[in-house]
Amino acid sequence: MSIVQNKKAYHDYFIEDRYEAGIMLEGWEVKAIRAGRANLKEAYITVKDSALYLFGSHISPLTTASTHIYPDPVRTRKLLLHAAEINKLISKVQRAGYTLMPLNMHFKGSLVKLDIGLAKGKKQHDKRDTERERDASREAQQAMKKSRN
Repeated sequence: MSIVQNKKAYHDYFIEDRYEAGIMLEGWEVKAIRAGRANLKEAYITVKDSALYLFGSHISPLTTASTHIYPDPVRTRKLLLHAAEINKLISKVQRAGYTLMPLNMHFKGSLVKLDIGLAKGKKQHDKRDTERERDASREAQQAMKKSRN
């Protein structure tokens, strides 16, 4: 079940590979995510000390969740992957010029997971081509719909 998607990532990048990672969250964050108060719009993933971290994701705290802590909505969250996957991603990012983008936050059972995309940046003309293709397919679908009626 998807919680939040990062649609801007699909607009700005070619997604070449996807990975599913766990996220180290605090209790109030899980409650806020279950209430739908998460945002990945300006989030990105960085490598530090051979580990992956999620920066810039915003999880708005619930006022009723906890009264004895002061939550930080945009804190850095560590991502959990197997060591072999982390090493593979780090080598691709450093050598091949890829970027790691958060794509989708979802539930898997009772756990919160994050889909990570291994991405290459799009140029402006690539974005226009994608937009043109989307418009053409939408017009074709509308024409097919009208011809059936």
